[in-house]
Amino acid sequence: MGSAISELPSRRTPLADAAETGLKIVIVGGFGVGKTTLVRSVSEIRPLNTEEVMTQAGVGVDETSGVAAKTTTTVAFDFGRISLNERMVLYLFGAPGQERFWFLWDRLFSGTLGAVVLVDTRRMDDSWYAIDRLEHHRTPFVVAVNRFDDDTAGYSLDEIRQALALPERVPLIDCDARLRQSGKDVLITLVDHLYELAMAQEMTP
Repeated sequence: MGSAISELPSRRTPLADAAETGLKIVIVGGFGVGKTTLVRSVSEIRPLNTEEVMTQAGVGVDETSGVAAKTTTTVAFDFGRISLNERMVLYLFGAPGQERFWFLWDRLFSGTLGAVVLVDTRRMDDSWYAIDRLEHHRTPFVVAVNRFDDDTAGYSLDEIRQALALPERVPLIDCDARLRQSGKDVLITLVDHLYELAMAQEMTP
């Protein structure tokens, strides 16, 4: 079965209407999980980012276990754009991962049709807040597991779904945030998910 993306222009759903002007997508997850990398790898424009060099101000505040080599951090948000087909453009907003910047998330969620939760299996507990806030805002989302080279645990998707208590209705996939096609596959999975939800809502009496 082909991707639902190709069907969007011919179906008059709220998702199809929004697609004609662009879909706002937010990418969330813990600190150092790869949100900036994902936006950078898929964006067809030079992405706007607000990465700053980490300073002593973050010592004892930002949890860096597992990402000790990281030297920069997003302090506001990343922004990029990708065209999935001739009529569908996604505007991507990568949210900052540190707890001290979480107050920005609710503003970023305004007007968002869907979200990607990036997961690092070395720090899975960092995913809970993102999932909780999206459920609170009733924002549809998919979960993408960013497989790092030093991820030696090798958890299966089924094990990760169980650990995160994700219901079957939430898509869960592997990805490599560094690779454009992998990142694009994540976004296509999200748009297909949004389409299915929109059609199910349309058929509900």
